[in-house]
Amino acid sequence: MTTTTQTTSRNQVEAGYETSKFAFGAGIVMAALVGLWGTACMASALVSVGPLNVLQGYFTAMLG
Repeated sequence: MTTTTQTTSRNQVEAGYETSKFAFGAGIVMAALVGLWGTACMASALVSVGPLNVLQGYFTAMLG
């Protein structure tokens, strides 16, 4: 005699945790892109006008 048994398994997903994990990862990626863009802009300014003019422009912007 054979008996058929049926088993079920249930997986619960923590939607809040998964959403927060995704948002945190997306935020890190965006921060890295902004940092890379800022570094590229600074390098471009140093090449085009020179380091002393970049410092002069920085101090002029900060002091008015």
